[in-house]
Amino acid sequence: MHRVAALSLVVLAVALMGDGGARADQAATAAWAADPVLAGLVADSLAARPELAAAAAEVRAQAARVPAAGALPDPMLQLGLQNDGFTSIELGTMETSFASIAVSQTLPWPGKRGLRTALAQSGVEQAARAVERLRLSTIADVERGYLRLRLVRERHALLDRQATLWARASEVARLVYASGQGSQADVLRARLEERRLGQRRLALAAEEAQAVHALNRLRGHPLDEPIATAGGLADAPAPGPIDEAAAIAFALAHSPELAAAATAVTATDRTVALARKAWYPDLTVAVGVMVRGVDLPPMWQVSIGGPLPIFAGRKQRRAVEEGQARGVAARLDVEAVAQVLRQRIHDRVTAQRALADTIALYRDGLLGLSQATADSTLAQYQVGKSSLVAVLEASTGVLADQDAYLSALAAAVRIDVAMRELSLVDDATVDAGAMSTGGMAGRATAPATARPSSTGAGAAPLDATPVSTSAGMGGM
Repeated sequence: MHRVAALSLVVLAVALMGDGGARADQAATAAWAADPVLAGLVADSLAARPELAAAAAEVRAQAARVPAAGALPDPMLQLGLQNDGFTSIELGTMETSFASIAVSQTLPWPGKRGLRTALAQSGVEQAARAVERLRLSTIADVERGYLRLRLVRERHALLDRQATLWARASEVARLVYASGQGSQADVLRARLEERRLGQRRLALAAEEAQAVHALNRLRGHPLDEPIATAGGLADAPAPGPIDEAAAIAFALAHSPELAAAATAVTATDRTVALARKAWYPDLTVAVGVMVRGVDLPPMWQVSIGGPLPIFAGRKQRRAVEEGQARGVAARLDVEAVAQVLRQRIHDRVTAQRALADTIALYRDGLLGLSQATADSTLAQYQVGKSSLVAVLEASTGVLADQDAYLSALAAAVRIDVAMRELSLVDDATVDAGAMSTGGMAGRATAPATARPSSTGAGAAPLDATPVSTSAGMGGM
């Protein structure tokens, strides 16, 4: 009777595991980007994230500088009195005593105002690149956070199936031991695994809360506000192969960092051109009228003047040399950014190819082999050549492989997110969980690569999301 109960328990476990594998296979047909919950989270974050609003304000600030950069200098008004002697005012009696009013205007050398305007416009373009980088990174941060939340909830489901398995195992082991046919070790092992499940459940609950906190921070909501997920991670698609040539062409055309580096080149060219114009002086034109009194006719004066560039060797020439050196550096930066972009895409293509092969390995062979191992152990148990613990361990291995399969799917989605983010961050990692042995004790969950919510190239991470290694499903 007890052996029949044990066999029923294992059949239930196999059915639970088979259900998980079927759901995971649906990943190839689902539409990750069409998830309405994810779309709402992205829209909320783009509307509420303070970093984006700050970057937009910086664009407006830079734009406000453009008209001022090309404006004429303010004219100067001068009032004066010239008098003969110190004892009395001689205005109207002495020909050289007069009251004067004069207006002067400095006129920059032709071309300088246009170059100053263009240089200020470069600042607007740089600020706009920062906004685009933040926009792409915000979308990617939300997608990674939502992926993390779906993954941890899928692991909760796996853990629930494992809890059902071990609860019944504990009962069967107790009954078998009470009948004198089993061993106390089976009872203790079942109870031990039940307690371990509680520890893993706590770790998963903490990680789920952290994922919710991160998403709510990104969208400006209370940190503990619940977030629903549309189905499990198994509903997400397994991204297809990447066309490397097309991906590189797209990245070179749309990368905010590369555009910012190209804008820096344009800015340095304008700086050099403006420095060359500094050799030519700005001219100041002045017009004045001198009133000498009622009986004497007024006088007038027109003058033009400007600085003499006699120290050009130490000033203007050095400014040109500085701008040229900065131009060389800016062009090398463009080359460096393009090289890094190509490398990152090539790395992601390589990682995605490995993940696709890993997913195929799980789907087409490994999961089946893991299931066959559990079936074989069950057959041995039926003829008394194996223990209940061995049967349960083999069944647990199927669950661990299912978790590793989900990890591979999640890693592939992360690569897809990184491709659309056009980030320079080195994030092309293959999830270690996708390559671990099913049922391996102590297998840790591979963390999602921490990356920045950039405010520009090389910005520090704002939403790095560490994943608790104690929440791994291996060895359950």
